[in-house]
Amino acid sequence: MTELRELLSYAATRVADYRDAVADRPVFPKDVDLMAVRAGLGVLPDGPTPGATVLEVLADAVEPALVGTVGPRYFGFVVGGALDAATAAEVLTIGWDQVAFNAVTSPGAAAVEDVAGAWLKELFGLPISASFGFVTGGQAANTVALAAARHDVLARASWDVEQRGLTGAPRVRVVANAERHATIDRALRLLGLGAGALEPVATDSEGRIDVVDLARVLAGGPEGPMIVCLQAGNVNTGAFDDLRSATATAHDHGAWVHVDGAFGLWAAASPTKRHLVDGIQTADSWATDGHKWLNVPYDCGYVFCSHPKTHAAAMSLSAAYLTGHGQDGPRAPGDHVLESSRRARGFATWAALRQLGRSGVAELVERCCTLARRFADQLAALDGVTVVNEVVLNQVLVRFGDDEETERVIEAVQRSGVCWMGATTWRAMRLMRISVSNWRTTENDVDRSVRAIKAAISASNLR
Repeated sequence: MTELRELLSYAATRVADYRDAVADRPVFPKDVDLMAVRAGLGVLPDGPTPGATVLEVLADAVEPALVGTVGPRYFGFVVGGALDAATAAEVLTIGWDQVAFNAVTSPGAAAVEDVAGAWLKELFGLPISASFGFVTGGQAANTVALAAARHDVLARASWDVEQRGLTGAPRVRVVANAERHATIDRALRLLGLGAGALEPVATDSEGRIDVVDLARVLAGGPEGPMIVCLQAGNVNTGAFDDLRSATATAHDHGAWVHVDGAFGLWAAASPTKRHLVDGIQTADSWATDGHKWLNVPYDCGYVFCSHPKTHAAAMSLSAAYLTGHGQDGPRAPGDHVLESSRRARGFATWAALRQLGRSGVAELVERCCTLARRFADQLAALDGVTVVNEVVLNQVLVRFGDDEETERVIEAVQRSGVCWMGATTWRAMRLMRISVSNWRTTENDVDRSVRAIKAAISASNLR
């Protein structure tokens, strides 16, 4: 095993060196030549290549093309930066190479997932009896939750969707915030309900669901199976639906309530932000990501369900070779997710939660929100710059005059390499979208990024 030790040592050193330097590198690679990257990877050789050479060629070819998502000034797509302990735990995960289907394929993976899942429920204030699954991210979490919802509402209509499919099934109405995330629509497509089944509900000026309009939409259609999708953290503004009132309204109409909280659910872990998710525990299912605010490596998400038997009925499978091998015993992680062959995502999650603790998770959330507010305050003070949203969490939407000027500023900032913010369209406006969720980001990083934005504005004004 000498070669393996040497290879792991080399890989760890390259990763540590990259992490040490990432704050001083361009956040987005400048003048990256993808053809050169491909050429650097070479052609498929006729014979074996020494492992050390393989790693060196890979690292040398790819590192110039890496995006600094683990660095402190990447503010695109709500991407966390991977905590040190979580990163190291991911190395253990790869080295241990466990099949995390059930307690027979890996007792260790199953036990860690049980513990980490219970810790997450505690942080989020979800029912202790809720079931959970470790998935790839928000898309998978929403899909699993809506599969459970589909099972439940059709079962109440005396239809076994797992056995009979959807042909001839009662129509399932799906009602959602008009500004829902696109993964909700794709989940409906994947589940055979169809994106066209979705009935949008009006929102307020920040994208929060209008509860009065929700009641109107629910009452305006036929009685029968219904699912309502709410949002904890609007993808653009960060705003939260009134979860308590909206859930009560939906339940009055017999609907299943799912909450998409890809990053916003983490507000529940903060004493100063917890009010934003008031009533969260009254819903039926929830989705969130670990690779966002928990800062675990990609990819990792979580789904929770207040009806464990329904969750398992929608997701579990059986086979002759599984009978008597953990299938009928303790909780099988693979019975609550889409994948049977699955990696042990619980290790990195446990490590991140253990490293941070309750107070550390709360501090991380609160600090990022404070830094988002710092962005907003400094940018709003500049002539011709408008912060268009109410900054309630970690999201800041910024407009620089008109659409064309906003595009020019965003492109210039991205080219500068100092920081990276994405663009979005919201309420027919092109905007800079700033998402603060990295554990390494400091006030100095915000100030440096604002200076880069000011420089981009000045350069645009000289055109």
